[in-house]
Amino acid sequence: MATLTVWRFKESNGAERAATTLADLQSQGLVSVHDAATVSWPAGRKRPRTRQLHDLAGAGALSGSFWGLLFGLLFFVPLFGMAVGAALGAVGGSLADIGIDDDFIDSVRMEVQPGTSALFVLTSDAVPENVQDAFAGEHPQLLYTNLTGDEEARLREYFAEV
Repeated sequence: MATLTVWRFKESNGAERAATTLADLQSQGLVSVHDAATVSWPAGRKRPRTRQLHDLAGAGALSGSFWGLLFGLLFFVPLFGMAVGAALGAVGGSLADIGIDDDFIDSVRMEVQPGTSALFVLTSDAVPENVQDAFAGEHPQLLYTNLTGDEEARLREYFAEV
């Protein structure tokens, strides 16, 4: 079973530092990273910067369209207007079928604001205590959703076609 995890940091560069920590954890065999991306939102900017972490992505990495859709739903829907927002909302509804529901979207949207950053990572086989300990000095806020095996398969299937 895969876990889609979001670690929110109080600084706009916290997620970039955390990506290095994640790479270390992966090299120690404490977590299997399937894919990862960062969002950094410096204070005073209208929208965040996003980056897929190709150097951490494993063989089962999702396509960039997954991250684009997820980040679009999280951060850009209010900017698109009603017509595009409604279309993205319909697609977002289908994400609930693969374990990414409105509560998850809403909680991330509320927490990742200007002046913060977040590390989004799709993992499995994590040693939770070691992962949490590795990030303790950064004082992140952990948001996450677990994906069942079926939800993970649907996620991969859906974005393989895009």
